[in-house]
Amino acid sequence: MELSDRARAASAAIEPVTSFFLSLRAMGDRPDVVDLTFGDPHEMPLPALVDAIRANLEPRAEDWFAYKSSQAPAQEAISAGLRAELGLDVEPADIAMTQGAFGAIALAFRLVADAGSEVVIPEPGWFYAPMLRAADMVPVVASLAPDTFDLDVEAIARAITPRTRMVVVNSPANPTGRVYGRDRLVELAAVLEEASARHGRRIWLLSDEPYRRIRFDGTGFTSPAACYAWTLVDYSYGKVLLAPGQRLGYLALSPLIPAADRDALRGVLLPLQLAMGWGFPDALMQYAAPALESVSIDLAELTRRRDRTVSALTDAGYRLTVPEGTFYLWGTAPGGDSVAFAAALAQRGVYVLPGTVFGRPENFRISLTATSDMLERALPALREVGATV
Repeated sequence: MELSDRARAASAAIEPVTSFFLSLRAMGDRPDVVDLTFGDPHEMPLPALVDAIRANLEPRAEDWFAYKSSQAPAQEAISAGLRAELGLDVEPADIAMTQGAFGAIALAFRLVADAGSEVVIPEPGWFYAPMLRAADMVPVVASLAPDTFDLDVEAIARAITPRTRMVVVNSPANPTGRVYGRDRLVELAAVLEEASARHGRRIWLLSDEPYRRIRFDGTGFTSPAACYAWTLVDYSYGKVLLAPGQRLGYLALSPLIPAADRDALRGVLLPLQLAMGWGFPDALMQYAAPALESVSIDLAELTRRRDRTVSALTDAGYRLTVPEGTFYLWGTAPGGDSVAFAAALAQRGVYVLPGTVFGRPENFRISLTATSDMLERALPALREVGATV
């Protein structure tokens, strides 16, 4: 079969994920399984989410479900939310509504980078490499700091070349749960300014912030958009609402971008989203967006699940990174082989995500979106496998 080079490259980049899915499928359907792999809901949806959708379901005009680009009420509500939450004076016109964070990330890549451009991505990190390969761009890995998984600004500086067009920062970070401090982001901004001047071409920063509102223990948050003018921000409501199947997100332009450059970016957002295949959220989710700005999963309950799981696994001898944000728990697989570790757990009806998905075969990730009962049922298997692998 004559496939495109980009299809082959994207398929190869995402192979660890597809291999894992196939291995789960081979296990067959088991009614007693405890699925700790992805950030999916295991309880009924938030009532406020259902209310917001229901309130907008009944058509109020003939064009209620007509083609929709970015809708002004959604943009205005998000603009007000960014001012209140982050102190960023993002104008409504600088917000492009997208199909979740994936849609916003894909839009950001194509907005400022070309085929053959290099984009520096974190490791461990999420699906950036396959998305870049599908766009004929080149992912360049910059590892996070060993052990702490903090942002390694020196590693990013070493990864930059004359072909670098963008650097991706994900905070709170999936899978590690780390939240990067303002001082480190200021250091990164200085590196990007210097490298842009040295290579004679602007290097952009994409701040991937879908977990921004999910933080523990009063941990603060600084958006890179407040530290480096040439920043694009992507966000998804699927995390804070725990409804990843309802695709709603946005890409925002930093208000620090000079006005003339922001005007140029604004002018191309709509045609680019059209050219990418009508990359806007469904009408119903955009109508619901203003009401959803203030809706959140129960962070106190999520904190209890984090603390209970961290305590139990630490007592069992696991090495863990205690998350400051997100709803994941990142640890070192006993024996150092996360695939063997995940397989041993799967035989006992507990599914976790091996670190091969993130380029770290020695680590694993647990999703804390499982119910407390599911986590309690998983702990004996985790203790048993941890003691034997």
